[in-house]
Amino acid sequence: MTQSTISNWCSSAIVLACLLWAHPSLAWFGKEQPFVQVSDPYIEMHTGPGRGYPVFYVAGEGEHIKILKRRTDWFKVELKRGEHRTKRGWVPLAQMRATLDLDGGEVDYGELGFGDFATRRWEAGFSAGDFDGARTLEGYVAYGLTPNLSLRLAGTQVLGSFSEGLIGTVNIVMHPFPQWRVSPFFTIGTGIIQTRPQTTVVAAEDRTDEIVNVGAGANIYLTRRFVANLEYRRHTVLTSRDDNQEINEWKAGFSFFFGKQ
Repeated sequence: MTQSTISNWCSSAIVLACLLWAHPSLAWFGKEQPFVQVSDPYIEMHTGPGRGYPVFYVAGEGEHIKILKRRTDWFKVELKRGEHRTKRGWVPLAQMRATLDLDGGEVDYGELGFGDFATRRWEAGFSAGDFDGARTLEGYVAYGLTPNLSLRLAGTQVLGSFSEGLIGTVNIVMHPFPQWRVSPFFTIGTGIIQTRPQTTVVAAEDRTDEIVNVGAGANIYLTRRFVANLEYRRHTVLTSRDDNQEINEWKAGFSFFFGKQ
């Protein structure tokens, strides 16, 4: 496997993480401006996007409102009463959840919370740490197969004083208690490490080796879709020589999630 291939593998994890962050489902109403119907007895329309703005109108159950735009957790909506009467105001996300689409189905407003943490479908994150004395920067994406099992693709850059490296890994991650706010996990995986010596005194060749790892860590739910991560891994570099190399890695970072299983 060439250095270019490994570099592309590592870059793919970071790029995919960024793409997931900008996933269009997070703003599904941006261009369509859909209509929804009120399913609670009523929802309150404010004059502005905040609790400090007064309620000036109430939309009753069964009425149709048009979503115009969103500002954080507030939605600007339009309600028509007859041919010539139109009311425009702001409704908080908590009350917008009490609406259905025109077919009577639930509306996904793209906001997830702690109740969705255990059943998240996608997760992407970044972390920094220590790899046997060298600094690391990692980007990863993970796909939830079940609440207790996920598949993770990661790309890591290793920045050392005497050498640099790129690592691409695929891991199975096990979550025994996905419903806990501080959720431990265990991981096992394999991949490729490309090492580039920095020495200029003696010519040294770049080296590519297989790497396997086991580890443990914890996901700490913070708020909305954001999670803090702590992780330890024990790596074994399977060199072409007789002596395999054992390396400890510690890292911490943040991730976000979306989608339900």
